[in-house]
Amino acid sequence: MSRVVRFHRLGGPEVLQIEEIPDRALKEGELRVRIEAIGLNRAEQMYRAGVYLETPDLPSLNGYEASAIVMESGPGVSGFSVGDPISVVPSFSLKDYGVYGEVAVVPAYAVVKRPKGLTAVEAAAVWMAYITAYGALIDIAKIGKGDAVIITAASSSVGLAAIQIANSVGAISIATTRTSAKVSALKAAGAAHVVVTEEQDLVTAINAITNGKGARIVFDPVGGQGVDKLAQATSPGGTLILYGGLSLEPTMFPVASAFMKGLSLRGYVMFEIVGDKARREAAIAFITKGLEAGTLKPVIAKTFPFDSIVEAHRYLESNAQFGKIVVTVG
Repeated sequence: MSRVVRFHRLGGPEVLQIEEIPDRALKEGELRVRIEAIGLNRAEQMYRAGVYLETPDLPSLNGYEASAIVMESGPGVSGFSVGDPISVVPSFSLKDYGVYGEVAVVPAYAVVKRPKGLTAVEAAAVWMAYITAYGALIDIAKIGKGDAVIITAASSSVGLAAIQIANSVGAISIATTRTSAKVSALKAAGAAHVVVTEEQDLVTAINAITNGKGARIVFDPVGGQGVDKLAQATSPGGTLILYGGLSLEPTMFPVASAFMKGLSLRGYVMFEIVGDKARREAAIAFITKGLEAGTLKPVIAKTFPFDSIVEAHRYLESNAQFGKIVVTVG
């Protein structure tokens, strides 16, 4: 028997329950792991609420990302030994697997050896954020030295990862935030510039930073009516990458800016990268190199004990965090 988190109905954080369930036999290609820390993600909040890309089969597990220790290998698994410290990379369906628990079964293809120098908490806070940012900025946009990149929702774990990745290749990271409360923290986290959207006109600020050229890339999880302003702040031939829809407003295609500047608006989800073996391996290699060199380092907002998973999800929904929320186990 193992203690795991499941939910039997859709809803808010309160639907999460810690239960004891029997340990099942391992299938082909699976590992059983002892969880050390769990990284929380918006996707899991949306999944629990029934507004994610896939609908849960109830009762449901949850959780994409964790650091863990290998306990047992299933048939056909090689390359891992009992006791190996690993990280679980989000690259499976939550309808099939979930890492919210003291013990979890995960597919071996979704497991990597833990990067050197990371604590268990840090190792649970890497892969969703950094692969999401890498996929958009490096794999798709191929940003490089001198490219201006607007990063909205910059205080999220993905936003902070994007700042670090942009800086690591010599691009110009421009973070946006609604109020001035997080400006100092964003600058300390490496943002070359910070635009406070409730106090500054975005287009004017971006033009001042880029000498009137605009930003070649916009990396945005919000959508809604703000997309039109972002398009106006984009350079001719630039690309606006949408990787979420946090705004409750409809997202309209910015026709005028697109016509006048030849802009591209591209939808993107991280599974585009992890679902392709070659692109996934390239992402893991890039991120591992950056982690071990110290140019990439996850920012931890707050940790919660396993028994406080409901409170951790409430904090996730508060939008008060700066960086990644991690739940420690054991």
